[in-house]
Amino acid sequence: MRRFMRFPDFKDKAVTLSYDDGVAQDKRLIAIMQKYGIKGTFNVNSGMFGATPTEFKGRMTAEEAYKLYTESGNEVAVHGYKHRSLAEVDGAFALDDILSDRKALEKLFGKIVKGMAYANGSYNDEVVAQLKTCGIHYSRTTVSTEKFDIPTDWLRLPATCHHRNPRLMELAKEFVEGAQSPYFWGRKSRLFYLWGHSYEFDNNDNWNVIEEFCAYVGGREDIWYATNGEIYDYVQAFDRLEFSADGELVYNPSTIDVYLDHLNGRFIVKAGQTVSLGQVSK
Repeated sequence: MRRFMRFPDFKDKAVTLSYDDGVAQDKRLIAIMQKYGIKGTFNVNSGMFGATPTEFKGRMTAEEAYKLYTESGNEVAVHGYKHRSLAEVDGAFALDDILSDRKALEKLFGKIVKGMAYANGSYNDEVVAQLKTCGIHYSRTTVSTEKFDIPTDWLRLPATCHHRNPRLMELAKEFVEGAQSPYFWGRKSRLFYLWGHSYEFDNNDNWNVIEEFCAYVGGREDIWYATNGEIYDYVQAFDRLEFSADGELVYNPSTIDVYLDHLNGRFIVKAGQTVSLGQVSK
């Protein structure tokens, strides 16, 4: 049976951002994101609140970070308590860096933290195993694919690109305006995942880059704007759908309403409900 995931309200595109280190420039970045209705995830080193290394031009205090990320509705995720390159340190230090950051962020924000980005893009199979031990469900690498595929390996999560990619706006146009396949089997949902560090915009005097990107991809009715965690949870909910042996019924065991295309019909499978695929929802 051919079934394709759709994002909420049957949208087939989603955009999310991922920015690291919890620096003061996140304030300006989030103001731009909010202007265009874009959301994202901010990966924070809770053991370095208030630090002022020159390249970062100042990390936020815990109080500043709490106010900014909470009031803006963006997600906070682990980035290592002390920003260690996890594949280059002893396993015990790596484990402590992950778990200490998660505990501190959960205490500060009063929420379960299950996402992460690898500091310096450093990881290996041992580190991935440690993430599972620490309750981390997804973690972004520094790998860029220049594609819009839905992730499959969430603990080795690639991005579409970094904001300094010279093809950024070319990729954005391809994502926004690219025609879907006229064939049912080609109608896959797409994700544009952008990452970086907001202090880079100060260092390179190029805030126009993120302003142009957000202005172009933002405010569109056919795009779902979500945090990394919201996208992860939604994809997991879709993957958990249970189908009857004959393919006529679908049950959603999750707490999230799921949207799907099935043959020539569109269906909403609400949380906890069973739906007959002979009854078109929309």
